[in-house]
Amino acid sequence: MNKFAGKLIMAALTVAMMSACASHRWQITSVERSRILIDSTFDANDDETVNRFIAPYRQKVDSVMRPVVGHSARYMVGDRPESTLSNLLADILVWAAPEYGEAPVMGVYNIGGIRAALPKGTVTYGDVLEIAPFENKICFLTLTGKDLLTLFGNIAAAGGEGVSRGVELIITRDGRLTSARLHGKEIDPEADYRIATIDYLAEGNDKMTAFKSKKDFNSPQEASNDTRYIIADYFRYKKKEGATVDATVEGRIVVR
Repeated sequence: MNKFAGKLIMAALTVAMMSACASHRWQITSVERSRILIDSTFDANDDETVNRFIAPYRQKVDSVMRPVVGHSARYMVGDRPESTLSNLLADILVWAAPEYGEAPVMGVYNIGGIRAALPKGTVTYGDVLEIAPFENKICFLTLTGKDLLTLFGNIAAAGGEGVSRGVELIITRDGRLTSARLHGKEIDPEADYRIATIDYLAEGNDKMTAFKSKKDFNSPQEASNDTRYIIADYFRYKKKEGATVDATVEGRIVVR
């Protein structure tokens, strides 16, 4: 039994319970839960009844999850202060910008929004969905240099987040920002900086309060702008080029 089958069974049981309550006018007075690990342990004893039940759902799920979108050069994870996967995702936001008529100088992707690792080798749409399962959408905004330094301070306080190529931060182990450069230059407090990020962060969530000072906000809300579709599009683009997706830790955020 795979994890998708487990989720389907749980969803079906939930719907059945809710339907029963509605038809009999029952009321739920308490709810208790426990965690049941659904893994390969259950494959040793197939239940034909369950297999027949989930067969039509499995076919539909597999048709969505299994298509290959590209290939990864290495196993990547999202971690602080800097990681291969967080670097990649922040770079993808900048890569996607021209499609929206935008030219940001940097991108920001939060570590908390990365919910799975990227496998080495073949990457399916299901892999991308596990990494970015939320309805977060790409967006663009402007911060003054002063507010950008505050944002970098927010990132330092968190111990690091996903930032795009060209960002150079030095932070302390106790979460203080000691140095910030962008594309080899010091931050000008009076200048404006265009940034690509996700709408969840643009609202100031995940303790990135500096984003509340944003201006010239461009936040397309169509479903096609969800980050998972943009990430999948990037993999397809690289696949079409005959390229394997790769990322490295390169000193974007250094702890000293």
